[in-house]
Amino acid sequence: MKNRLSQAIAFVALTIALAGCSCNQTTNQPEISKQHIEENVREFVYPLPTAFEVTEMLNRIEAAYIQAICNDQNVADNYLTETKRALNLGVYSADLCYASTYNQQPTVRDYMNVISKLIDQLDMTNAVDPELPSKVEKNENDKEELTRLITDSFYDSYDYLNKNDRGPVSLLIVTGSWVEGLYITTHISDFTFDNKEMVKIVMSQKDPLIKLMELLEKYPGVESIDSIKASLQPLYQIYTSIDEGGISETQTESIKSAIDGVRSNIVAFE
Repeated sequence: MKNRLSQAIAFVALTIALAGCSCNQTTNQPEISKQHIEENVREFVYPLPTAFEVTEMLNRIEAAYIQAICNDQNVADNYLTETKRALNLGVYSADLCYASTYNQQPTVRDYMNVISKLIDQLDMTNAVDPELPSKVEKNENDKEELTRLITDSFYDSYDYLNKNDRGPVSLLIVTGSWVEGLYITTHISDFTFDNKEMVKIVMSQKDPLIKLMELLEKYPGVESIDSIKASLQPLYQIYTSIDEGGISETQTESIKSAIDGVRSNIVAFE
């Protein structure tokens, strides 16, 4: 179980790195340098909190685990298109991280089964270094070593994904994961604005959203990308209207409402 969980974490981390790197490439450019890869890994994968840091944050805000806010594992077979499968692979990956933080082992097992199935359906199994899970497990709290591992692993996966034109797919996975993370954050409590830690977390998503929208702009004319970009636009407008000094209760509620709409579209069946 622990190795399979490490595999999922490694896959999600690598996907984020791939989205950051591949979106800056064109088919006429030479192979990117290792230095460029490492810069993107550091920008898009870190600074992400370690599992310990996430647990500490959740302990500080005394947030309970709420299974009902996650996407139902039993509906995964209803996602029939590549776009839906990619987006919900991201959603389930975020749900997996949430469940594993609270040591919800039966739920973690269910999410791992769903994630494994979606990875197979998306034909992305070969995009992940088979040795990466065990390496991640040994170094799960060493960000420097994880950066190196993911950078090295990228060389094995870069040709596979890009030769098969999978850049948009990896970006959809990242989008689904980011949306689900914000959705969970805004639904852990009915009184998000009353909790300063939660408000900080919500505010901290402004820059990642801006970067995500920039990445989506790299694929003009791709229907799946155009669609998710349009659905994120209302949320983007709210975030860009927020002053650096603080966020109002009205803005917090508007963010919650906007992310509800995006997430509902993602998890809905075709």
